[in-house]
Amino acid sequence: MKGIVLLIGFTLATATSWAADSAWKPLFDGKDLAGWETYLAKPHASWDVPGLKRDTNGVYLEPIGINKDPFKVFTVETVDRRPAIHISGQGFGVLQTVQPFTNIHLRLQVKWGEKRWPPRTNVVRDSGLLYFCHGPHGYRGDAWPRSIEFQIQERDMGDLYATGAQIMVPARRVPIAEGRTNYVYDPKGEPIQFLQKRPINNRCIKLENAEKPRGEWNTLELICYNGDSIHVVNGKVVMRLYQAQRLDGDSPAPLRSGALCLQTEGAEVFYRDVEVRSIDAIPAEFAEPQ
Repeated sequence: MKGIVLLIGFTLATATSWAADSAWKPLFDGKDLAGWETYLAKPHASWDVPGLKRDTNGVYLEPIGINKDPFKVFTVETVDRRPAIHISGQGFGVLQTVQPFTNIHLRLQVKWGEKRWPPRTNVVRDSGLLYFCHGPHGYRGDAWPRSIEFQIQERDMGDLYATGAQIMVPARRVPIAEGRTNYVYDPKGEPIQFLQKRPINNRCIKLENAEKPRGEWNTLELICYNGDSIHVVNGKVVMRLYQAQRLDGDSPAPLRSGALCLQTEGAEVFYRDVEVRSIDAIPAEFAEPQ
């Protein structure tokens, strides 16, 4: 009898542990940016950052760096009567989770602000959700780490950009002006490896535009499972991606975990309800059609 009681207790404890792991957990508590760190790249020459080295033309020679935010790019504000992460858009860099993640379902809401900054004052508003982030900040001296990007840009929410990593997406080739080619996600398309290398390069365009009009909140979901991923915009699957690989070793290797980042990329943007849960399979509602 004692053995049965112990077995039942172990089973209940295991079930409780699994339920706790699979429950939604906030990555933003609505009060501060605990659990995140910031990284800002070299600032625009017109901005003053005391102590940061410049060349004789006034161009900055070094990044602002980790957890230094002289312009208060990343703050917490009340927006539409709710707490939100406010990213002013000034400069280029990331708000990155301290914790890495493996098999997850992430969801958040995002809304554009009005402010835009040089050198992107007169272009579409841009940000991004980076995942499978690995290695140091500022890959190749840029603002971003090695990662896969769930693009967050006006009219382009859900696109792929691969930075210092590679991932396969079924896609079709769409010729455009001047002999160039775009690659558009197509569930029945040709399996194509996207990375920062010509002639294909690192961008794949989403299946459809599911973004809401500017001023409204969009719900984005990211599913990552065993190196595969799914981009979901306002409930619509706009891309399925497969077999992410890291490229920082002697040969490509499976890429199944990493930190998460929200970009500052010249445009004001707000994020709220950022939460994540562990998964042991692709959620049924996003399973691939048979």
